Amino acid sequence: MFLVLILGIILGALAMLLPVYRARRMADRLEEEKQQVTQERQLVVDFMHHMVEALGEGLTREALLQRIVHAAILCSGALSACLFERTEDRKMRSAAVEGLFPPHRPLPAAVREKLATRARFIEQVLRSESFPDTEGIVGAVVQTGRGQLIADAGVDQRVVVHEDAALRVRSLIAVPLQFRDKFFGVLAVANSADGEPFTQTDFSLMQSLAEQAALALHNAEFLHFQLEKRQLDLDLSLASGIQQMLLPKAPPQVPGLDIDARYTPAQKVSGDFYDLFALPGNRLGVAVADVSGKGIPASLLMAMCRTDLRQIAPRHVSPAQTLAELNRTLGGDLRGMFITILYAVIDPVRGEVTFARAGHELPLFSRRDPATGMPAGEYVGSEGMPVGLVPDEIFSAVIADRTEPFGPGDALVLYTDGLTEAPNEEDKEFSNARLADAVRTLHTRNARELNDGILETVHRFAGTVPLRDDLTLVTVKRV
Repeated sequence: MFLVLILGIILGALAMLLPVYRARRMADRLEEEKQQVTQERQLVVDFMHHMVEALGEGLTREALLQRIVHAAILCSGALSACLFERTEDRKMRSAAVEGLFPPHRPLPAAVREKLATRARFIEQVLRSESFPDTEGIVGAVVQTGRGQLIADAGVDQRVVVHEDAALRVRSLIAVPLQFRDKFFGVLAVANSADGEPFTQTDFSLMQSLAEQAALALHNAEFLHFQLEKRQLDLDLSLASGIQQMLLPKAPPQVPGLDIDARYTPAQKVSGDFYDLFALPGNRLGVAVADVSGKGIPASLLMAMCRTDLRQIAPRHVSPAQTLAELNRTLGGDLRGMFITILYAVIDPVRGEVTFARAGHELPLFSRRDPATGMPAGEYVGSEGMPVGLVPDEIFSAVIADRTEPFGPGDALVLYTDGLTEAPNEEDKEFSNARLADAVRTLHTRNARELNDGILETVHRFAGTVPLRDDLTLVTVKRV
């Protein structure tokens, strides 16, 4: 009876202590989990710190990928790591590696004999190796977009078994590097330093690291884009400034002629150009041209054309001969581009204009009709092909001069297609007919007022639609 009483007391005490024990055990487990979460959070923070430092150092993309692999080893405790990228032909290849990361495929016998160099040689093998983005563990990550935790690689047939013990995979984690809809590659770590299999906690950590690595790669691309854009803006500003310097600051003073020119690039730099220069005998040389293409290449070609034209023009009386020599001079430097150009020589003493047209827009002459006395606009043509489009023998055989009378009150209007093809909100073009109507209405005005009226008519037609091409307008009026 006494023993039964003692046993009851003991069992009662145990019953009272059991909840306390369970509570303490639960508290210990929670503390352990809390420590694991804290440790994982600290590792992610450390990894982020590595990435921020890398971006701040302005590393190349290759160096940044290597930094990601190195940081992954430090944070995960793995013996080796590799970052795989996808090529344009949908193959996976190593972009960065650290440690003896096992090659994706078995090593040929000839290669296995060279393993004495180990790390460096394995890195060379990995960099030269490529495989379909559907193959193996890495392929599974690419195809599913989800990470792979292989705690025991020995039972997974997708993992290659290498004869060299140093290359055998015991445990593996592979996770995607993806930011929003941008896929950067796959980050993989193999074999933990303590020899234990990777756990779900390790897998969770690697997923967090991969998210931060993908963000770092995204930010690096963005920063690189911003630097390139800033440099491009600087280059464009310099090119625009040089281009503006090449344009005439003021038209030459030629007795009997009233001259006005307008130039509006659709972008910072233009493929259009015009030039005005005095020639012997109280004559005026006028050129309006349009280089194929846009941007800096077109602006550079424009500068070359303008410089060569100024050197060539004084040597010839004939505009056609001037353009033929220009075609010979520039023909080998255009690299698939070409130039449409109209070059005219205006002689107010003789009262005539002689021009040659190398594939450019038709010149518009505004005169009074002798029969009615009313102003009339007339487009006048001549044969010719663009500079740089055909060899000299064909160009010279086609290009021809044309001479037109140019009496008091007459106006010559030269332009590029950016004016006549200016669109409106209905996507209709301004057209040659509207230009002729505007010039006929403005016939009695001086050159500056005439150009003002033409551009006002174009802007009224286009409304809110911006220019889609460069616009150049040169008007010469006989006074």
